[in-house]
Parts: sequence; structure tokens; C-alpha cells
Amino acid sequence: MTEYKVAIIMGSPNDRPKMEPAAETLAAFGIIADVQVMSAHRSPARVAAFVGGARDNGYAAIIAGAGMAAHLAGAAAAHTTLPVVGVPLSGGALNGVDALYATVQMPKGIPVATVAVDGSVNAALLVVQMLAIGDPALVAKLVADREARAAV
Repeated sequence: MTEYKVAIIMGSPNDRPKMEPAAETLAAFGIIADVQVMSAHRSPARVAAFVGGARDNGYAAIIAGAGMAAHLAGAAAAHTTLPVVGVPLSGGALNGVDALYATVQMPKGIPVATVAVDGSVNAALLVVQMLAIGDPALVAKLVADREARAAV
């Protein structure tokens, strides 16, 4: 089986409880999750450097979570051709609606897949589905995961 590594980035240490389920989900599929905190607004150079080198550093995809109108996923997508999945996080005066709009409204040519507010599990599952396109072992794990979720 191929070894995959996925970056999970978030704008603040306070986002960790909402993003940790993505790391747990990836781990359940045998995928390495590298969790990092970096802000599109407070540390934009760090975001650009990390994401810009992600492919060369062995990452297969990036999951980016941020709240309010912070647009970490879009900032990440601007610096890579890897798949980027944005997770808008709840909080602030608009309880995640601003984060949803900031994440889903991308210009042509810079795609960001967007999941539900606080949907880090689905972000991880979407990445697994993308990786499974060429990996029958991951397909089998996805089928088993779906069956287990249906039994609940």
C-alpha cells in the first residue's frame, strides 16, 4: 500500500478541537496527518512557504480550516496545485457563515473543495476518496467505513 501524507492546517490553536477529527479520520485509513497552525493573515509568508513546498515535501493534499472571514484555504490554494479542501469553522458573530462564504467563493482557476461548517471529518473522507482513485486498498477501506457508518 502506498504511504500518503496530508497537511492539516488551521488558522489558530483554538481551531484544533474542530480540526482534530480530520486527523483522526485520516489515521483510521493509515494516512499520515501533519497538523500545523498558520494564519493566512498573521503569518502569510509561512503559509506560502509551507504550501508552496508541500508537493516536493511529499504531501498528497491539504485540508485547511479557519473561522470568521479568514481565508486560509484560498491562500493555500493560491500557492499549490495539490487538492485543497476547505473547512469553514463556526464562531464569531456569524457562527461560521462568513467562513463558509470566504471558503466557497473562489475565482476561476484556483479551486477549493468546501465541506460543511465544522465538517473536518468529511474533508478527510473527501481526501481519502481522491487518493483512492488509484489505490484499491483505500477503496476497500472506504467501503468498510461506509458500511460501518450505515450500521449506526
